[in-house]
Amino acid sequence: MYYMTGVLFVCMGNICRSPTAEGVFRKLQSQLAPQLNLQIDSAGTHAYHVGQQPDKRAIQTASRHNIDISLHRGRVVSCEDFYSFDYMLAMDNENLSNLQQLRPVSCNTQLRLLLEFAEDCSLKEVPDPYYGGSHGFERVLELTRQGGLGFLKYLCRSRGIALSD
Repeated sequence: MYYMTGVLFVCMGNICRSPTAEGVFRKLQSQLAPQLNLQIDSAGTHAYHVGQQPDKRAIQTASRHNIDISLHRGRVVSCEDFYSFDYMLAMDNENLSNLQQLRPVSCNTQLRLLLEFAEDCSLKEVPDPYYGGSHGFERVLELTRQGGLGFLKYLCRSRGIALSD
């Protein structure tokens, strides 16, 4: 058994992008790399929606792709998260910057943008769909799938593990 690797997906309010990324990544990991021992979660850098379900549009979009994020409840990144998670993958530069400011000096958590891992993707940030229509939520799901798949490949390569078919 490998060391448990903690992966935290981070956006601003933890009701749209990061719970979608968490749900997508859980599904990818269970299908393609079930042997990886992962702790997967999501959080926000702002406490706007603590305790709330994800946005209904995010829940509906995920559900159309057989991903259930309805049980998730919004939470804010805590100091403990920096010691519990090996990777914090931000959806955009603003939230990456927020994480960099929050990170304790003694902490080695890797702070990265999720889309750094997306292959053949020109975007570096997952756009916030909150003020738009349902198309934005589909776009978020596709971008988080691309980033999540690339990150899963990265984790598997670093451990010498092949992805399942």
